[in-house]
Amino acid sequence: MRDVASAAGVSVATASRVLSGSSRLVAPQYASRVLEAAAALRYTADVSARAMRRKSDAIALVADDLTTPSIALVVAAMERQARTVDAFVTVSGTRGLPERQLETVRTLCGFWPRALVLTSSRITAGAVGGRLLDELLAYERRGGRVVIYGGIDVPFDSIRVDDRASARLLGAHLAATGHRRPVILAGSRERSFAAERTSGFVEGLLAGGVDVQDVRIVNCGVGRQGGFDATTALIADGLGDTDAVLAINDETAIGALAACRTAGIDVPGRVSVSGFDDIPLAADVTPRLTTVALPFASIGVRSIQLALTAGDERREAARETVVGTLVPGGSTAERTLRPR
Repeated sequence: MRDVASAAGVSVATASRVLSGSSRLVAPQYASRVLEAAAALRYTADVSARAMRRKSDAIALVADDLTTPSIALVVAAMERQARTVDAFVTVSGTRGLPERQLETVRTLCGFWPRALVLTSSRITAGAVGGRLLDELLAYERRGGRVVIYGGIDVPFDSIRVDDRASARLLGAHLAATGHRRPVILAGSRERSFAAERTSGFVEGLLAGGVDVQDVRIVNCGVGRQGGFDATTALIADGLGDTDAVLAINDETAIGALAACRTAGIDVPGRVSVSGFDDIPLAADVTPRLTTVALPFASIGVRSIQLALTAGDERREAARETVVGTLVPGGSTAERTLRPR
């Protein structure tokens, strides 16, 4: 308890009130810090004793990666929505590691939050020998709620983005504007969302008349540096007939733009560049990125709404799917089709 209090920068008494479910009010910002510190230190409360007390006002978010602009938008919307019902959001990161997901969920369940929201593409029934699923099911049996933001095969309310269908829109748009020699910066093979987006890009391009043999797929780091390095390598090898670079997300696309600018490659005059997500920075770079907008704020709000739905108000797990919207920008330009 003392270690948790020290890490959170609060008194032991304050930490105790938060972790024991005391009826004495603790300011949300302090309660959030205590829960985050407890999760980081793997502090475990007595679950049976905790369950005898009232639920806390916390909604615990467990995310793969806390550093992305997209998760920041989701968290901000969750926090705003939670405040409307006098709750608050505490956040823990797991780096997408199943064992760490299990440890974090197990720890958080001991503090009896009102709900758990997990954002991950890796929540499966067989994860860590089924122990994560068992932990989540036990939490719901005790009256908690679980919501998953991501593609899952487990019996909880979920919101998923149809990355494949969303990416298909962008691929079709570039094909319709005359692009015939695209390169896809596909990110890491281990990331399921990246694989889905890559497949969608390819499907949209082929449906628009692009020859599959003219589509080049390059695996790279996801993020600005990954996009910069991959595009720099492409330029060094010679762009040849390449007329478009489709990046797996906006940050990677921004890296590609920077590499083109450094090398003196005109965008979109020489090559078009597109992203995915429509993070705020996509509208601030020059030229403005062509991208696919995902409704992150709406996803955050809906996650809280599902999380706070009373148990007797639902009969089976909700399955909600979101498709993105094409946002044409100045980073892509129409090409004149040349005879093959």
